[in-house]
Amino acid sequence: MSTATVFGLAGAALIAIGVYGLMVRMHLLRLVIGFNMVGSGIFLLFGSLASRGPQAMPDPVPLAMVITGIVVSLAASALALALAVRLHEDTGATRLPEEDGDAAVDH
Repeated sequence: MSTATVFGLAGAALIAIGVYGLMVRMHLLRLVIGFNMVGSGIFLLFGSLASRGPQAMPDPVPLAMVITGIVVSLAASALALALAVRLHEDTGATRLPEEDGDAAVDH
């Protein structure tokens, strides 16, 4: 099993765990962590696709895009955490309100 395959499987596992975390809980901090896990898994998958072989250098374009994505992800996480802190200060709640399936549909 090659290193790219191992990194690809690890990225897929991170994406699956992150999506599970997004679907199960409505706690704001867990949602931010879930988004970060999905993003990290995508970055790991994209980085593993950049490899050309065991002896060749990896393609620099996907790696540069991954680095840019990490910076954007960091900024988005900081914004989401700042909004969560502000929501907690204003309402005292750290969870998003639960919605009924029928109430969410707007006719």
